[in-house]
Amino acid sequence: MSIRRLPEHLVNRIAAGEVVERPSSALKELVENAVDAGATRIAIRLAAGGAELIEVIDDGCGMAPPEMSLALERHATSKLPDDAIEQVTTLGFRGEALPSIASVARLTIESRVRGAEGWALTVDNGERVADGPAALPPGTRVRVEQLFARVPARRKFLRSTRAEYAACLDVVKRLAMARSDTAFSVEHDGRRVLSVQGGETRPERVAALTDRALHENSVAIDFEREGLLLGGVASLPTFNRGVADHQYLFVNGRPVKDRLLVGAVRGAYAEMLARDRHPVVALFLEVPTDAVDVNVHPAKTEVRFRDPALARGLIVSGLRRALDEAGHRAVQRPSAAALGMWTSDLDRHPGEGRDPESQAMASLALDPGFRRDDGRDSGGVHDRRASFFAPPPQARAEAAIHAVPAGTDFPLGVARGQVAKTYIVAEAEDGLVLVDQHAAHERLVLERMRRGVQGSGVPSQALLLPEVVELDEPGCDRLEARADELGQFGLELERFGPRAMLVRAMPAALGQGDVHGLVTDLADELGSFDEALSLKERLDHVASTMACHGSVRAGRILSVAEMNALLREMEVTPHSGQCNHGRPTWVKLAHGDIEKLFGRK
Repeated sequence: MSIRRLPEHLVNRIAAGEVVERPSSALKELVENAVDAGATRIAIRLAAGGAELIEVIDDGCGMAPPEMSLALERHATSKLPDDAIEQVTTLGFRGEALPSIASVARLTIESRVRGAEGWALTVDNGERVADGPAALPPGTRVRVEQLFARVPARRKFLRSTRAEYAACLDVVKRLAMARSDTAFSVEHDGRRVLSVQGGETRPERVAALTDRALHENSVAIDFEREGLLLGGVASLPTFNRGVADHQYLFVNGRPVKDRLLVGAVRGAYAEMLARDRHPVVALFLEVPTDAVDVNVHPAKTEVRFRDPALARGLIVSGLRRALDEAGHRAVQRPSAAALGMWTSDLDRHPGEGRDPESQAMASLALDPGFRRDDGRDSGGVHDRRASFFAPPPQARAEAAIHAVPAGTDFPLGVARGQVAKTYIVAEAEDGLVLVDQHAAHERLVLERMRRGVQGSGVPSQALLLPEVVELDEPGCDRLEARADELGQFGLELERFGPRAMLVRAMPAALGQGDVHGLVTDLADELGSFDEALSLKERLDHVASTMACHGSVRAGRILSVAEMNALLREMEVTPHSGQCNHGRPTWVKLAHGDIEKLFGRK
């Protein structure tokens, strides 16, 4: 077969395969063009996740009619004033986006330069069909309709409308973070889903696009090394998420997804977070243009550093310094209403569960005519009561009502105490057993939930007052789509508006768990694994996430009876030797090892 030149329309379709992978890819190119045009306001309209309509309106510099025609030719761009491609500072510069989009959709461009008349140009799948005057304010309006309508092989590979919409929203969020001086708005199917105003500070913009609580639970990053600058915000270690999808990285104002930078963030938090938890960060790296290559990927989502070690070290050092300076800071203190819930049993039930003598004393303490022994009026119910009832004892001693069982009766022995409010110390026939109470209970809860799903279902416990959990819209969509599966685990929830879920019941095994944390993590898990895993694997991930939230936490003091109950259940539960994340739940120090420690052997 002889070599031949490809026809222009086929060249454009091949280029479209590189640049326009899905609606979010086209949207990214159009919004980048608007940013590079100097826009201060960018309005975006989507329909059917962007497959039916993508419209981007900006108030930028606009284009004259001859420039509009030139913009639709391949490799024509205004963003490279000379041949120094390594010095490029704009977002888009390849000159392939508009002709590539026009070859696989109906593309209409309307633009007006200030002081001139507006003009419109329409190209339908590579063929120019309209060209003439248009009325519009200064700026540019671009409409992309019926993407891939005439390329069924590409159309059938698009994901669901919800998935494509979520990808489009993520693209806008990343670009909006990079330009906090620009106002952005997004409408999907006629409904406003995102709106941020220009002139915000960087922390305010990041918090508005991720989590409102991030602004109060983060540290500011400001670090410099060898001509490289690092700025942005990073969450405190106690403010974390279940997946790494909430990490936003920018190089010279360009959103990127770079393994080197993601690995650096993980390294910076390595000693502060569990392996299954991830921080929320938005990092902005400013690098000399000759120290980074942005022309290594058709969609410009990857970069290559001249000195990768320097870039990684900058992020690790900058994050650790900022977190060290935060000192003892943790997630913001609970509200006064939440603190008011911390009352003793005596406050809630003054005479309940006490012997007759104690109840009589309590009734005297509550008698408004009662006077203290010293003759002074106590001045109130709480003062009089305090004269008879001292604070509860703080020691760990417990009454020996039943005989302590022998360690020879059980493989994991019997509980003798607790260390650091985290580890159970048990004595077995052949040595000393140390148990991580959180890891062990997490596995037990998971196995209980698995058995419940395979049987008659996991028992649920209705909430006295249903709780509203605010999420982003794609997260609510994922939870709503899986509501029936989540119901198998005892979690009953329903949609409560575009950006919230209403939780009516929790799995009984979780008790009074963190409803907001559980639902947020489930939304993240479904976003990461929903399409890639089978139904059984997805259910396992859901069960594991719920078990983690419902397990006994490190730092909780357990009674001896609770410790022994945990040991007994471990002995009869499969896989209880490791937690849901693969870490051991218990270790044993044999008698011989103990004797070696003391030089007896």
